[in-house]
Amino acid sequence: MNDSHLRRKAPGHVARPALAVLILSLNFGIVFFDRNAIGFLVPFIQSDLKMSSSQIGMLAAVLALTWAISGYVIGHFADHHGRRKLIIIISTTIFSFSSFITGVTWSFATLLVARLLMGLAEGGVMPVSQSLTADIVPEHRRGLAMGVMQAFGSNLLGGMIAPLLLVGLAGHYGWRTTFYMTALPGLACVLLMTWLVPDASVSSSRAEALDEPGGVMRLLRGNVLLCCLISVCLVAYNSICWYFVPLFLTETKGMAPQAMSWLIATLGFSAVVTAFTIPALSDKWGRRPVMILFTLVGLIMPLSAIILPPVFWRLSPWFFVGWTVLGVYPIFMSIIPVETVGKRDAAKVLGLVVGAGELFGGVLGPIVAGVAADMTDHTAPLWIMALLTAMSAVLSLALTETAPAKTRSGSRLSDIPGEAEVVP
Repeated sequence: MNDSHLRRKAPGHVARPALAVLILSLNFGIVFFDRNAIGFLVPFIQSDLKMSSSQIGMLAAVLALTWAISGYVIGHFADHHGRRKLIIIISTTIFSFSSFITGVTWSFATLLVARLLMGLAEGGVMPVSQSLTADIVPEHRRGLAMGVMQAFGSNLLGGMIAPLLLVGLAGHYGWRTTFYMTALPGLACVLLMTWLVPDASVSSSRAEALDEPGGVMRLLRGNVLLCCLISVCLVAYNSICWYFVPLFLTETKGMAPQAMSWLIATLGFSAVVTAFTIPALSDKWGRRPVMILFTLVGLIMPLSAIILPPVFWRLSPWFFVGWTVLGVYPIFMSIIPVETVGKRDAAKVLGLVVGAGELFGGVLGPIVAGVAADMTDHTAPLWIMALLTAMSAVLSLALTETAPAKTRSGSRLSDIPGEAEVVP
């Protein structure tokens, strides 16, 4: 079923795309549920496999490396050949299997290989899902829809539910059995996507346009380049948080693992709220001012963790407010790049922005944080987080506004970059 068919069906022209976006969002949530599991279970795994902080950073880095590579490669393939729904289904099946084999690892080296395979499978899920979302959702709902697709499920499942569920399961059944269980939700999502998510294939003219000379350099300029740099900073910020903040709270602050899991779940709750509100706010206020404001707010979370005592009711309000920075991730990773280059190159440019963030921020960020923690103490990663979000705010100042409601021409997304269609 293609986009034009969806729009011709009067009763379901809104409901069916909304349901598809929700399922894609939940599927991406399972991606982050699996990805973040290592960070939440580090207190259990570290003692079992005798890992250092530097090795914990390497686990994050190798997944980010393969995520970056597959994000761009799979995004390019999807733009050129279509079959985006099939690509998402295959990727989901593979990363579910990877989550299962994580539980059978017996050393740091085998755990590293399992995470490498997971990154290869997961990297293409977000750019291809967002490309599909851009096709099936009307332009005036784009910010909200793409925000929900990227941030709602990932924060609900990966940020809010994951720490509570995973730590609870690991405490009762052990971390290995917990990883066996995490393979099941992905397989359930495969069935839902097969049944309820439409596919919007790439047209022949769009596929031919992808053969234009210039390649990556044709896209890597202006807003796209700035979004890549912001992605480097904020992907590093996010990765460092999930891998080192739980360790900081338990080892340095002395919180019990269960108390830590509730505090980390506060971050997920905050991000679930911002999944709707901040991208929708950028539809009205504009992408640039929202980016500047909420990247600055991101300073609050790491600084409060360092300064305040390890008491849930003292820390949780500041964790909630500071983590609203997660609401800008769909804006710089998806919305601004797609509005800048057009739908024709959507999956490829999303793979480029995500890939840059994962390759440099996701790989180097946790490694640098781990080495800094080994050389000093577990406070170092949080100071690095504060620096990264401040740098993102500075970069956001240079963005060019792309929100249709705020651009002078009232343009809407076209298939040709730089050629906006004017609405009367």
